[in-house]
Amino acid sequence: MDNAHKGSNKDRFLLIFETFGRSFLLPVSVLPAAGILKGIGSVFTNESTIEMYPWMQNNILQIVMGFIETLGNVAFDNLPVIFAVGVAVGLAKQEKGSAAVSGLLGFLVLHNTLNFLLDISGRLVDTGAENADDLMSQAMQTEVLGIQTMDLNVFGGIITGLIVYFVHKKAIRIEAPQIFGFFSGPRLVPILIIPTMALVALLFFFIWPIIQQGINALSLVVLESGYTGTFAYGLIERLLLPFGLQHGVNWPIRTTPLGGIFMIDGQEFSGTINAYMAALSSDGPINPMITRFSAGKFVFNMFGLPGAALAMYKTARPANRKTVGSLLLAAALTSFFTGITEPIEFTFLFVAPALYGIHAVLAGLTMLATTLAGGAFLTPTGHGLINFLIYGVFQGARTKWWLLPIIGVICFVVYYLVFTFAIKKFNFKTPGREADPSTIALHGKEETREKMGVKTLKDKEKEAAQTSEGKLPLHEQALQLIDAHGGAENITAVDACITRLRINVKDDSVVDSVRIKNNLEAMGFATSGMQMQSIYGGKANQLKVEIQDILGLAE
Repeated sequence: MDNAHKGSNKDRFLLIFETFGRSFLLPVSVLPAAGILKGIGSVFTNESTIEMYPWMQNNILQIVMGFIETLGNVAFDNLPVIFAVGVAVGLAKQEKGSAAVSGLLGFLVLHNTLNFLLDISGRLVDTGAENADDLMSQAMQTEVLGIQTMDLNVFGGIITGLIVYFVHKKAIRIEAPQIFGFFSGPRLVPILIIPTMALVALLFFFIWPIIQQGINALSLVVLESGYTGTFAYGLIERLLLPFGLQHGVNWPIRTTPLGGIFMIDGQEFSGTINAYMAALSSDGPINPMITRFSAGKFVFNMFGLPGAALAMYKTARPANRKTVGSLLLAAALTSFFTGITEPIEFTFLFVAPALYGIHAVLAGLTMLATTLAGGAFLTPTGHGLINFLIYGVFQGARTKWWLLPIIGVICFVVYYLVFTFAIKKFNFKTPGREADPSTIALHGKEETREKMGVKTLKDKEKEAAQTSEGKLPLHEQALQLIDAHGGAENITAVDACITRLRINVKDDSVVDSVRIKNNLEAMGFATSGMQMQSIYGGKANQLKVEIQDILGLAE
């Protein structure tokens, strides 16, 4: 196998991995807000805390805080359907409304079909039995949106969202025969999703028990990896960050059984976020194994990286320290308060990748040390002071939140000493060490990735769009329609109904209706004020999507 072929396979793997990781971004965006509601509510409704602080027994306070906790639970109790819709919408480039409807419909078809198959096969557990919960767990069944079905957990939502995305991507450009023109484009997607997800459900009915056994085995491996796994996760997750691939590791750990299956108050919870949120509502101690992939991030975000920033400041030329100090202070405070670390991390990655490698090792060691000490605080996302107060301090002694400042001070000193030594020893040109003060700057991820020659999925999508111009008849037709309407600068809006392409323009005198009818295949042309209506039958939606894409007006 030649090097070019090996490179092609590697790029394809990274593309798939990044696509998988990116698919989580929209559905998990709701978790921080939901987690805050859950965290605040659980602080005031936890029975152990109420016993310690009798003033919390106020009925009005309990009703309000119980309601707040309930609002937070809405997201965590319905993660599978949120992922089904969110993954489909997050990955769709156009017609996101169609993707959303198809995601919800596909999820309902999947679980209703599984319910039907379990029923006719006699495998549906009797929920009225005395030990129904145990029987449901043994049979790997659960209730989702009131539907008794196979327990696919969050994977069911993720798989539904991905399938909807691939169907949606192809179907929105399909032109149905004229007589069925109404069902072309985005309207075709939910129609195709029904039989597609029914077939997926039939497949899952036979193979999911085997898959679930494999997932359980993997989750057991993760749990049994213990402290070695904690260090490895911290190291690998940081090394994936420059390539934009960290989401492919983070969110499966946080939301699926791959992060572990934990028993809390006699009930199973999969994924670290679900388990932690359940633990907050419980009166028992919090298992540090639940938080081992999160607790250490608070430490190196709030203390380690500021220590690295101080090292860069101290090793800068004295004449440049005032300038570089203000930049590094802002970046360090951002990391401390919000957990946004890019300004610091990508700066030393840009100027000295070896420093980033050192940081990755120290990050892994910090996560290991925090877990060894028993730190039990976790957040859905954003490992800074704000979330630490909500998910750590406000949750009481069970989180052992006081370990953070203790370990943090040590982490700060270690980062400072190691970075100072490395910068001086190898003469790394961190900000302020160059003679020219005009070169002092922090570096973002775009310029850093460009320097490293790293291309993310977004970069490759842009290149693919550029190289494909002019090759597809639909694309060429869209380009000419833009020109016939007076160019992009004359177009204010693009839409379509069942048969008509509707383009709003600023100046209708420059619109070439003759060309549209004679050369661009329109079956008719009409105007309504400043809206130009070209009749294309079922193809109107495809042209709308293509023109929106070209003009950057994608919905």
